[in-house]
Amino acid sequence: MAHVLDRDVQSDGILHSAHVPACLLPSDVAGSDPTAIVAVDIEISGGNLSQISPAGTGNCQGNASFNLDGGMVLPALVDMHTHLDKGHIWPRQPNQTGTFDGALDAVGADRIASWTAEDLRERMQFGLRCAYAYGTSVIRTHIDSIPPQDAITWPVFEELRDDWKDRIILQGSCLFGIDRLEDDLPFLESIADRMKSAGGVLGAVTYMVPNLDRHLDAIFKAAMDRGLSLDFHVDETKDPNAHSLRSIAEAAIRTGFDGKIVCGHCCSLAQQGEDEIDETLDLVAKAGIGVVSLPMCNMYLQDREPGRTPRWRGVTLLHEMKARGIRVAVSSDNTRDPFYAYGDLDLIEVYAQATRILQLDHPIADWISAISTSPAEMLGVEAGRLTLGKPADLILFRTRSWSELLSRPTGARDVLRRGRSLTESIPDYRELDHLMTGSGAVS
Repeated sequence: MAHVLDRDVQSDGILHSAHVPACLLPSDVAGSDPTAIVAVDIEISGGNLSQISPAGTGNCQGNASFNLDGGMVLPALVDMHTHLDKGHIWPRQPNQTGTFDGALDAVGADRIASWTAEDLRERMQFGLRCAYAYGTSVIRTHIDSIPPQDAITWPVFEELRDDWKDRIILQGSCLFGIDRLEDDLPFLESIADRMKSAGGVLGAVTYMVPNLDRHLDAIFKAAMDRGLSLDFHVDETKDPNAHSLRSIAEAAIRTGFDGKIVCGHCCSLAQQGEDEIDETLDLVAKAGIGVVSLPMCNMYLQDREPGRTPRWRGVTLLHEMKARGIRVAVSSDNTRDPFYAYGDLDLIEVYAQATRILQLDHPIADWISAISTSPAEMLGVEAGRLTLGKPADLILFRTRSWSELLSRPTGARDVLRRGRSLTESIPDYRELDHLMTGSGAVS
């Protein structure tokens, strides 16, 4: 990546003439309009944010001075829905059809053939290095957890979480199809116990299966008994008869669950009638559920048929949700695997694409919260904003406005961690070549 600064920041200094979204600033300098971009000077001392003042008023006090000339500054960002365990398997196990079913088959085959601890560790580490270099400070990854894979992957996750604790806050959520509980109810107790011991999140993929309400109640009870948060993959289909989002909200209300609940995807909602949408969203708001859309992956997968142009974008109703006070976010989802052939865990790319796909513009308003403060609050972490006294984890851009940044999301960028210019670069894909020995090598 090209650089903004002509020299490195070394834990102390002042960034003059920075443009920062008001919704990410302390209230005393944000002004009265949360959708504005504010010109400020940012002082860094001992690696922490020590002062933020109106542009032109910052006191250098002998520290190094850097003129950003109106360049935008964002805090390190929050990627709340990823799949590090699947990442970068595309070269050895591509999805030949580009469909959801094709992705399930390809990942299943690759998991059986290749997902050893060593393979997982290298690929997951590669993904973390990418995210870190781009400026991400928090990641939640979903982890395929059907036995025996759970016993292989979760120890690797815990090891990586400890190794990366000073660079990225890493959370893990188990992933299994809720239909498994039809024939294997003891599995729920087992995986919930693993989440408790591993400090994980209880999650499942919800389908319109028989006894869905009973299975949801069991999952909610398992989470309540252990003090776990919940994170569901929900209605990732264009079928208007898929309404497990509503069922999850009803289960949350019915069981009195008071922990954090996240629902990802929720694609089918956009295919339903207005009355059903209104009723579902009222329940989601009442239940306190947060929703994360995965715009790049779902636009890739949804409504794909050979020789036919897709008719819809595959994303859920973020505008309507936000208007109801439902917390919403966008995230990376899959990277170079059968569910999404592309992606690199760069949240600026995600936000730029989400703006186009979901029309998060005219006005852009405070939608940047969808990759910063909103997911941070859904995950229960303190991140995604500029806070005095906290580490100066920042992303500096040469571009000065939303028009410039969204038009050139891959333009000049510098990442600061604890006030120091990051020296790590984006890793080369060639580092993974020795793992790519599957039958379906592609370019």
